[in-house]
Amino acid sequence: MGVEGTLEYLSDLLSSTKKKKKKQMQTVSLKIRMDCEGCARKVKQVLSGVKGAKSVDVDMKQQKVTVTGYVEAKKVLKAAQSTKKKVEMWPYVPYTMVANPYVSQAYDKKAPPNMVRTVPNTATISETTVDSHYTTMFSDENPNSCSIM
Repeated sequence: MGVEGTLEYLSDLLSSTKKKKKKQMQTVSLKIRMDCEGCARKVKQVLSGVKGAKSVDVDMKQQKVTVTGYVEAKKVLKAAQSTKKKVEMWPYVPYTMVANPYVSQAYDKKAPPNMVRTVPNTATISETTVDSHYTTMFSDENPNSCSIM
């Protein structure tokens, strides 16, 4: 390998430990209350100044701002909050992604067409020990169930 190859190997080894991990390309969607074109311009200017932002798309009709680039969602949210506007992460998903799209928590009149709010999946909630205690109390396998009834 020789002296030259050894030096090259050592320099590659040292330089690889100092490299930072690259951020993933992300798309961050926010719901921001914007009343006029001036508000939209202000929001776009602030969010395009976020480090790593490649593009900022503003949709006034849906009150939606989409930031694409090598950004973190927390930093984008913090920058949007600096505009003193009401800001939240984009809460809507297509209604086909939700098990029960018309429950009271999911249905929203202000949602864009074919969209509902994201709700936690209630089908994964398991019984508590109290619930199982009541079911075994009145089951046929319990010899004392007739005395309870």
